[in-house]
Parts: sequence; structure tokens; C-alpha cells
Amino acid sequence: MKKLLLSAMFIAISATAFAQNYTNDKYHSQLNFSVPHMTISDVAGEFKNFDVHLNFTKADLSDAKFHVVADVASINTGIEARDNHLKSADFFNVAKNGKLEFTSKSIAKVKGNQYKLVGDLSLNGVTKPVVLTLVYNGSVDNQGIKTYGFTVKGKIKRSDFNVGTSIPEAVVGDVVTLTSNLEFATPKAK
Repeated sequence: MKKLLLSAMFIAISATAFAQNYTNDKYHSQLNFSVPHMTISDVAGEFKNFDVHLNFTKADLSDAKFHVVADVASINTGIEARDNHLKSADFFNVAKNGKLEFTSKSIAKVKGNQYKLVGDLSLNGVTKPVVLTLVYNGSVDNQGIKTYGFTVKGKIKRSDFNVGTSIPEAVVGDVVTLTSNLEFATPKAK
């Protein structure tokens, strides 16, 4: 019994020692999107202000949890007039719904370093389940700090979130491609 108790304590201590809470490195992370315009090209943009919190205790990432919160008013497509239109009630209605939020519910390895990431996306007052592709790009030692890299991709329909429903699909496509490149550094000891 004593041996079993010691083994259980060792496992708990090991898991706790490995357990980490990470926040994305803002200088090396992006939350981007693109959407077809007039069916002939894509318009790209990003959310400049966002945080991604990551927690995992297992080296295989099987228990990884991602939580994303973005300030929709920080949308940037490179054209101020377009950004202001996107913030209006015609699209995101920032005055009423200023936050984009994603909370992962499950993660499953597909093959190699690719995973299926399932979670709930809340946007424009609507919450829906989404399936994203997560690629673990590995980790490196950056001047004594372990840094992890991920790429997340997926597609959503803007109509599912009541974004720009009065705008014809021939003008602004319904399918929005999401791409996020993320870096997380091991928190420094205090």
C-alpha cells in the first residue's frame, strides 16, 4: 500500500511539474483571415489584439486546451474605411458584440504533427461548434527558454454567425479562411 501511495504521489508530482499555462508571444503570433471578394480575389485581414491561453500536461498534447479572446474592434485589413465598415452593424456590430472567443473542447491526433481541434466559436452574439486543423511545429530552446510553435487553420461561414448577412455572397464570400500562427514561451520562474 505504501509503495502504491508513493507511486501515485510521484505521478501526480510529475504531471504537475510538466503542467504549464502559456499565453501567446504577441510579437510572434498572428490571428489572420481571408474572404473572397467579388468571386475573383481574396481580401486578407487580421485581429491585432488577441490572447491565446494554452494549457497541457501531456507531451503528446492529448489534453491540450486552447482559449482565444480577440478584440473585434482591432480588425485590420489595411484600409481604414473598410475596417470601419466591418466594425459596423452591417458586419461585426462591434458596439454590441466586441469580442471573438474560441474555447477548445477536444483535440485528437490525425497523423504526425497534425491534430483535429474542436471547440466553440463565439462571434457576433452567436456560438457554434467549429473544427480546426492544428499543426504542432515543434519546440526550440530560445536563449534558455523553451518555445512552442503552432499553426491553426480552418474555414467558417460568416452567415453562421450573422456577419454581413445583407451583403451578397457574390460581393463578399460566405466562407472565411482562418489562419493563426502562434508561439508560446515557457513562463519564467518568479
